[in-house]
Amino acid sequence: MTSQEAQAYCTALAKRSGSNFYYSFFFLPPDRRDAMHAVYAFCREVDSVVDEPEPGSNPHDRLARWREELAGQYRTERNTVSPPVEVLSPVMTCLGGHIRRLGIPREYFDDIIAGVAMDLTIKRYATFRDLYQYCYRVASAVGLVCLKIFGARAPEAQTYAINLGIAFQLTNILRDLKTDGARGRIYLPMEDLTRFGHSEQDLLAGAYTPAFVNLMEFECRRAQEYYRAAEAALPEADRRALVPAEIMRAIYHTILERIEACHYRVFSRRITLSPPHRLAVALKAWLACRLSGRRSTPAGLAAR
Repeated sequence: MTSQEAQAYCTALAKRSGSNFYYSFFFLPPDRRDAMHAVYAFCREVDSVVDEPEPGSNPHDRLARWREELAGQYRTERNTVSPPVEVLSPVMTCLGGHIRRLGIPREYFDDIIAGVAMDLTIKRYATFRDLYQYCYRVASAVGLVCLKIFGARAPEAQTYAINLGIAFQLTNILRDLKTDGARGRIYLPMEDLTRFGHSEQDLLAGAYTPAFVNLMEFECRRAQEYYRAAEAALPEADRRALVPAEIMRAIYHTILERIEACHYRVFSRRITLSPPHRLAVALKAWLACRLSGRRSTPAGLAAR
């Protein structure tokens, strides 16, 4: 498969997904948009190894293959365009070119795969510290990859990306309690369930009780704290480069607000935004970033 065909595969996969992230891609230049499509396709296909395994496949073996192909992208000689090992996945064919062009560190992708692998063996998290590691790997590491694609350079941008990734994943967890429970997974820390007197059995049964409401209020406050921490860490120098990330923040934060507004009734329906609503939120966030960037332009430069 040629690099052009591989890119088309990744772009089509991202478009079909209807992901919340897809709406932020519109605001990127074509080369950066292509890179985001490749990263999204990588995350989606690695995740499907565990969540949607092919009949008869071994998820451990398939993740090992992804690690092997990924490692091959980093064994290329300096200034060498072609990867030195056979690449079976069109996603990796596409991603490899972007990795070399943008200089994305291997450790970020290793963390993503390690996070996905946690779902093969871990069904419960005792403490938030334990859950934090999972969230960092499957979400914050993706954010750190995005910084390279967006061209953000300020040191504070890493703090921004890490906090935003945690906020996104906590939002996903709160939204998907029913889906995850059907897979036998509980991501909410056991220490939190104990604190509020809501048992595993109650959570898996979707019991809507005062204890559940108190638990969800606590979890939503925690997620809000990470959104605020990300906002506080947004580096002014990278504000324009991080417009796509700010669009993602606006969309996911709106989902969290909807969870709160419906009084945490996440078992009766999946909280989501319609495509027109997502586009409206994206445009509003884009405009806010543009106006903020103009206001922050130092006097004497605006007229030049």
